[in-house]
Amino acid sequence: MFQWIMLALFVGLLLASGIYSSRRTKTVNDFFLGNRKIGPWMSAFAFGTTYFSAVIFIGYAGKVGWGFGLSALWIPIGNALIGALAAWWVLGKRTRRMTGRLDARTMPELLEARYNSRGLKLFSALVIFVFLVPYSASVYMGLSYLFQEVMQIEYLAANLIIATLTAVFLVLGGYLAVAITDFIQGVIMLGGVGMMLYFFFSHEAIGGIANGVAKMAAINPQLVAPVGPPGAIALFSLVILTSLGTWGLPQMVQKFYSIKDEKAVTRAMVVATVFCAIIATGAYTIGAFDHLFFSQLPVLDGKPNPDLLIPQVLTQVLPLAGMTVILLLVLSASMSTLSSLVLVSASAIAIDFVGYLRPDWGRRHGITLFRGLCLVFIALSLLLAIAKPAIILDLMAISWGTVAGTFLAPYLYGLFWRGTTRAGAWAGALTGLSISAGLSLIAPLFGLTKVMGVTLDTPFVGSLAMLVPLVVVPAVSLVTRPLPVGTVARAFGPDREAGFGGQKELQFGSR
Repeated sequence: MFQWIMLALFVGLLLASGIYSSRRTKTVNDFFLGNRKIGPWMSAFAFGTTYFSAVIFIGYAGKVGWGFGLSALWIPIGNALIGALAAWWVLGKRTRRMTGRLDARTMPELLEARYNSRGLKLFSALVIFVFLVPYSASVYMGLSYLFQEVMQIEYLAANLIIATLTAVFLVLGGYLAVAITDFIQGVIMLGGVGMMLYFFFSHEAIGGIANGVAKMAAINPQLVAPVGPPGAIALFSLVILTSLGTWGLPQMVQKFYSIKDEKAVTRAMVVATVFCAIIATGAYTIGAFDHLFFSQLPVLDGKPNPDLLIPQVLTQVLPLAGMTVILLLVLSASMSTLSSLVLVSASAIAIDFVGYLRPDWGRRHGITLFRGLCLVFIALSLLLAIAKPAIILDLMAISWGTVAGTFLAPYLYGLFWRGTTRAGAWAGALTGLSISAGLSLIAPLFGLTKVMGVTLDTPFVGSLAMLVPLVVVPAVSLVTRPLPVGTVARAFGPDREAGFGGQKELQFGSR
């Protein structure tokens, strides 16, 4: 009964935020960006809660910890320093400034205006929509597994509940509702991680940090080594994929667009870094010690399944009230991630695709069209999650690597280097997409699993998709036609005050 009461209170919170925000959401800018008036704390918590979802707690942290042992803790260090601190420090102010100048609300709009290319806008919109669906579906799956374990709710019913909650509060209030609930959900996540670690290290299987490390060493000394058994390349790939990926993911970059001014960026950077360090460390710490609870992987439907590691560990170490808090923790993280994915994906079609092909629809039916596409994206993700593809976690990693690999280099060079050309941006985007989709989805069909002795697993391919375009973009830009002076000046020229608070409301397809 306690679990259901807490869940009901959480649902009530989501609905209240949606209703409150709906009264303040009148335009497309309100719905997608909170009218660029989101403060530093809410922006920082929105960034952190979008960063981490059920996938890290249910899938990634358990699977990585099982393979790498304590060296998995390099990942939260990378997440905090590269994925949060460096992302805000390097990208935050520049992005806020340039999107204000160019009146850009989305990644495709930013790339179109920066490189004077409508084709790049349409291409970007399609990449976002296609590759974020499996990412969203993986969040549904991970969260539903936890509902099964803790609340004994059937998998299908859990998915339907999650989809309904996401649809109701998001469609009502848009990004403002997301930002408000993200802050409250972030507080729940911080408290939940602290409680989780306390009970975890107090459990007899661990007996404190030092004792737990000694027990891990007795099982296998490699599990406490600086680099775990899979090796340095595999570990480095995971750090790059999960840390540098935030620099190119539209749902993360959106937080830089919506923050109210440049002064707020510095405060948000500090808060986001601390938040991400705590949450990531908590998740990967649990995974790093899971050998103390299992001699072999748990079995689901007759097959070993690492997704069950952390849920089963937590049911052993936590009391009922604690498991309820953890359920709310994971639910909070997942709802935030889902909401951001839905908003960004719907915007890719509503603003960037339909807005270009039929701008009159946006002028007449802007908010309605946006809300309808949010529902479409939720439905597609739900159907994929119900299908339960066996490679859903790999699909999530492929989605992350593909989207980040497509956008990171054109976006980063576009912010800082006036000499980046349209051809350079296209070359970088196509290189990232080709590496990730080609090596992850096509190469295995021909039995290509290794190159020069390196296994082409998903983290390695995703990292490659992000790093190679960083060389391709400048190389191609140096030998191709530069952009018109006016296009570059518009992006880098003197700031206009309207860019930070008084910019006009844009219709779909307007510029």
